[in-house]
Amino acid sequence: MEAYLLGVYEKGMPGTLSLKEKLVEARTAGFDYMELSVDESDEKLARLDWSKDEIGSLLAVQLETGIPIKSICLSGHRRFPLGHPDVSVRQKSLEIMQKAVSLSARLGVRIIQIAGYDVYYEPSSESTRASFAKNLALSTRMAAREGITLAFETMETEFLNTVGKAMEWVKRMESPYLQVYPDSGNITNAALQYKTSVLDDLESGRGHLSAVHLKETKTGIYREVPYGQGHVDFAAIGSKSFELGVRMFVGEFWHVGEKDWKETLKGNNRFLREILDTAAKQGEA
Repeated sequence: MEAYLLGVYEKGMPGTLSLKEKLVEARTAGFDYMELSVDESDEKLARLDWSKDEIGSLLAVQLETGIPIKSICLSGHRRFPLGHPDVSVRQKSLEIMQKAVSLSARLGVRIIQIAGYDVYYEPSSESTRASFAKNLALSTRMAAREGITLAFETMETEFLNTVGKAMEWVKRMESPYLQVYPDSGNITNAALQYKTSVLDDLESGRGHLSAVHLKETKTGIYREVPYGQGHVDFAAIGSKSFELGVRMFVGEFWHVGEKDWKETLKGNNRFLREILDTAAKQGEA
């Protein structure tokens, strides 16, 4: 049995590729699975309304290519957040959550990574936090009904940028269907900001970490930093994640128009595999 699975975020490949082509390229580069994106764009949100035939086609493509979709990154709530001041927007946010849970159930996906925002484009307030709490509880019940795990991504904003902050909500909801999906880059930036330990922050989520996003960052820069050119201690985070029982990881990086993106894809796989293989061996020692 493999010690762990390494997935790749869909946006690590050109958006012009079909999902079948992305799955083929992910497999060719050495990844075990792909994480599907449902972001705030109309194009990606439309995936929530895929027909029975479209779902069947995607399931068949996964069997054909030999590489599955095992998680969904649901960032569409940036545009339609659970805590938005407008009740109609909050209703839309719950509709998105219900459809995402339904899509996951039909695809056999067990983890939906959800964004840790009460609001994103609007100012946070006591009212938006209260609305977020109410709608998070409803969302968790939606997921529980289908046996789907919602897992908080630690974000780049103050509201929920650490595992510790995410755990406050996990404890508040008291449901096995709400967990934490740390972003290595975001929690590294938060630890530097607060002058705390990123490993202690991971420790605070013991027993509640569903998977880990392996993303590079720099101070104040949260995306599109090439691996090895930032300040994330992937070796330490990998080892700690194994200690905490994590066995699913996703390389989170973006295709930024480079012509040799296939080599970048393979190189990123090698970079992450070396770290995770070492962590796995240490965990077995």
